[in-house]
Amino acid sequence: MALKLADAISRQPVLDGIEPRNRTCVEDRHSKLSASRSQKNSGSYYTPAPVVSTLASWAVRAETDRLLDPSCGDGRFIACHRNSVGIERDVQAMQIAKRRAPHAQTYAADFFTWATDTGERFDCAAGNPPFIRYQTFSGPARAGALRLCASLGAPFSGLTSSWAPFLVVTASLLKPGGRMAFVVPAEIGHAPYAAPLLDYLASHFDVVQIIAIRDKLFPELSEDCWLLYADRFGGATGEVQLSILDKFTPSRRPPDQGTQAPLSEWRDVWNRRLRPFLLSRDARALYQETVSHSGTRRFGTIASVGIGYVSGANDFFHLRPSEVERWRIPTGFLHPTVRTSRMLPPLRLTEKSIDRWRHHDEPVLLLRIRKDDDLPKSVRRYLDTEAGRAARTAFKCRTRTPWYSIPDVRVPDFFLTYMSGRAPNLVRNSSTASCTNAVHGVHLHDKTRARQLIRSWYTSFVRLSCEIEGHPLGGGMLKLEPREATRVVLPDASLLPVLSGPEIEDALATSRTWRHYATPG
Repeated sequence: MALKLADAISRQPVLDGIEPRNRTCVEDRHSKLSASRSQKNSGSYYTPAPVVSTLASWAVRAETDRLLDPSCGDGRFIACHRNSVGIERDVQAMQIAKRRAPHAQTYAADFFTWATDTGERFDCAAGNPPFIRYQTFSGPARAGALRLCASLGAPFSGLTSSWAPFLVVTASLLKPGGRMAFVVPAEIGHAPYAAPLLDYLASHFDVVQIIAIRDKLFPELSEDCWLLYADRFGGATGEVQLSILDKFTPSRRPPDQGTQAPLSEWRDVWNRRLRPFLLSRDARALYQETVSHSGTRRFGTIASVGIGYVSGANDFFHLRPSEVERWRIPTGFLHPTVRTSRMLPPLRLTEKSIDRWRHHDEPVLLLRIRKDDDLPKSVRRYLDTEAGRAARTAFKCRTRTPWYSIPDVRVPDFFLTYMSGRAPNLVRNSSTASCTNAVHGVHLHDKTRARQLIRSWYTSFVRLSCEIEGHPLGGGMLKLEPREATRVVLPDASLLPVLSGPEIEDALATSRTWRHYATPG
């Protein structure tokens, strides 16, 4: 693993018996963007010195405290305190950690295996656990980690990123009264897999505090990071304390506890999400009142929302009109389609829009072949081209029979963008077009609701609901998964005048600020 180490070390005063480490390089264990593939796969990036010394000062209270860093990397956290233990599976990083923190006890091992075998318990823990998404956090290592967490009372799903199990198992190694302080991805505020972690922490600590920081801790990276502090292991609490900061400032103690997020409200009202607590109390109250109104509906009660079809080889299956003419593909085997959200007009897709695509020779004609179709020679020739032979080896193609028959090609009532800048667009489909999985297809249960849906969708309240039910993707983008879209709140028409006031506008602006969306112009 390539480690960008600082050339020099500056000295700072000791804080409360802690020797801060002051190397100047940056560690970030929470970015999926990196120049090194090995770093990306292992989740190994490095934390700024002020964050390291701050978290260490929150965790350690005496020189005799035993500190654990479950994924110590090159030793930044364990160098802060002489009575430390660091675990790191990367051998190169461990060698650097040994040189940086010669006083520490270090183990080159898989943390979850080590945790299962150790009998030692710790006064405190601090660090920056690896942020490895579930696609890479796989195999025996993940299976063992999830089994261990389940035995501790934290049942994670297979879609869990690595950092959450790291924190559960670390907490289980604390002595009664112990505490922990960690960098965490801001996904703790919305990801479904973070819910078992928060449940576990709340049932094992007297204090669970999340420090939400609006300005990026790591400006060069797309991932937002927050901080976690938990105190008095062995207790329990009925709420999460949310401290909301504009920017990170080094401190010897955690910031004052700000907004209280009762677990009952977190579970029952906000679908196990902390991000709504970034909004004002008045805005949250108005939102809850609207949800409970008898005329209010969730999107999922009036429509089904799902991804479009998956071709498995988009470039092969989507033809330009000029290619259709060259290969003499019959029109009965062609279907117009929306390949990306960028193609969509603002409000309505019509046949005129499709005619414009054809005129500009856009690759928007899906080669649609049903399983029982008799194939004309021209279609067979196209399927047997070099591109066709390559396409049939793609995963989706080779796992279906026949490989060229794409399932789930449907004509939706609306198209819904699922990655958006300002807000998700809902576009009525007045054409015969279908869509790929780059766009959501919306199918109304009752088509007479279409006009009402369009009227309410572009109101500030529904846009706020998209912010609350969706989640930030990075780079200022808002992502709205199908299950999240079904939870979007559609208020009764009689409520819309009341819901156009400053509380909703301010809440909408706040939500966009927290996902770093910059208004154009």
